[in-house]
Amino acid sequence: MSAQHAAPATTKDQWAHVLRVVKESSSSFLWGMRILPAKRRRAIYAVYAFSREVDNIADGSAPFTAKHEALIEWRKEIDRLYAGTPRHVVTQMLLEPVHMFGLPKEEFIALIDGMETDAAPTLRLAAMDDLLTYCRRVAGSVGVLCVHIFGTSQAPGPAMAVELGQAFQMTNILRDLAEDAARGRLYVPQSILEKHGIPDDCPTAVLRHPGIVAACEELAALAWRSYKKAAEHMSQLGWWRMRPPALMRAIYEPLLRRMERRGWAHFEEDVRLTGLEKLGMILRYGLR
Repeated sequence: MSAQHAAPATTKDQWAHVLRVVKESSSSFLWGMRILPAKRRRAIYAVYAFSREVDNIADGSAPFTAKHEALIEWRKEIDRLYAGTPRHVVTQMLLEPVHMFGLPKEEFIALIDGMETDAAPTLRLAAMDDLLTYCRRVAGSVGVLCVHIFGTSQAPGPAMAVELGQAFQMTNILRDLAEDAARGRLYVPQSILEKHGIPDDCPTAVLRHPGIVAACEELAALAWRSYKKAAEHMSQLGWWRMRPPALMRAIYEPLLRRMERRGWAHFEEDVRLTGLEKLGMILRYGLR
């Protein structure tokens, strides 16, 4: 359902829609949110549901022009949200959190900007700055919205969110290289490919080149630096308030370690954490 044609809904209908979106996702992001108090958890779920709505447009099979128009409509819907007149069930659920937690409008727009990048028929990034901008938009934006909901929007909360979001997105990019390549997407910047002597002819060919190992090692090192910086910021903000991002970090870091142990020449070997492993972490961070 587009933002333009969403039907009016009761609060119960709105919440049911958000929960359905959340439950249909297998994202590790949500594990860290289940330990939040009810109001904050509902707000986070609404933010996540919005991210899924725009992400589904970018990842869908529609022509780029249709995706672009749908994302333009979501920009208008964010304008309506901040004017107090949202139409879509998700933005209707965001109305209270926007006012209760002071959610910044520019972060919703930044996420849509990132989805414009993903919506393109083919995806290439020229330089490392382009990759960092992409990470800031698609992951940092959600992180900054989250720290407002956590109650840690003061420094260094936003900086922590941006660093952690960048680390998560780098981890996702490295994990999904083969899947993205099959869709015409390549997030490894051309500057890194050139540095390691990799011709940028097509994404699947890039992954077969011997230089991809060194390119991935460089991106992994960048991810580890962001994890370290995020941890330093988290220590300043206090354990109790940082339990959700600490839990997500505890889920994502092992993924990167396992990919490094697997080796960067074996993209066909999937790397995941089991549900039991994630449950153990949520019990540890939720009960401590």
